[in-house]
Amino acid sequence: MKSEGVWAVVPAAGVGQRMQSDKPKQYLKLENKTVIEQTLSRLASHPRINGIVVAIAKSDNWWSELQLDLGCEFDVAEGGDTRADSVLNALQALKQLVNDDPWVLVHDAARPCLRHSDIDYMLSELSTHPVGGILGIPVNDTVKRSNDDDVILETVERERLWRASTPQMFHLNTLVEALNKAKQQGVTVTDEASAIECCGLEAKMVEGHADNIKITIPKDLALAELFLKQQRGDV
Repeated sequence: MKSEGVWAVVPAAGVGQRMQSDKPKQYLKLENKTVIEQTLSRLASHPRINGIVVAIAKSDNWWSELQLDLGCEFDVAEGGDTRADSVLNALQALKQLVNDDPWVLVHDAARPCLRHSDIDYMLSELSTHPVGGILGIPVNDTVKRSNDDDVILETVERERLWRASTPQMFHLNTLVEALNKAKQQGVTVTDEASAIECCGLEAKMVEGHADNIKITIPKDLALAELFLKQQRGDV
C-alpha cells in the first residue's frame, strides 16, 4: 500500500578518492561537524521525514566514532560495492521497518547544503506523481562535445538539459524493483533515476538551488562552508 510517509536513504560507503584525504570525504570536517553529520542533520530536522537509513561500508572505521543525536528513527545497512548496491541494501533494511510503501528520498552523503525549501518543493511537486522525480539544476553554460583528443566537435543544444542532483524521490517498492531489474540486466546505473528509466518509467525533474553542491574535490569544502553561512544569513 502506497503511503504519504517519507523516509530518507543515504548511501555513504564511498571512499571519495578525488579528495586526496586519509579518510572518506563524508568524514572530513565541515564547520564543527563532519560532512555526513551536516547532511544527516539537514534531513532529520525536516518535519516530513520520518526516519533515515544510512548505508555504511563494512570496512568503515570512522562511523562508530560519531555521536549522532538526530531525533528521528534511524537505521544502518551494510554498504555494497557500488552506489546502487548500497541503496538497495538500505531499501531492503527499510522494508523491515515499514509495513507500507512510503516515498524515499535518496540523498548523497556529501551534499550537506540541501535546503529544506527544496525538500518542500519536491514533496509538493511529486506528491501525486505516478513515478517520482529528482532534484536538478538547469544547465546554463554553453556545452561542448569533444573527441578523445579534446578537439571540439560541436556545441550541444543546452535547452532542457539538467545537472542531476539529489534527493531523488521514488516509492520504496518501485525503486527496489527498478534497482533489481537494472542489476539483473547488467545495466550500470549512476543514480536512482537511471534505474527508473531502465524500467521504462518516466520521472519528473524538479528544479533546486545551485548551492546543493556535492563535495568532490578539496576546494568544495570551503565552498560548502560559505554556502552554509549564507543560508544562515551569516554573510
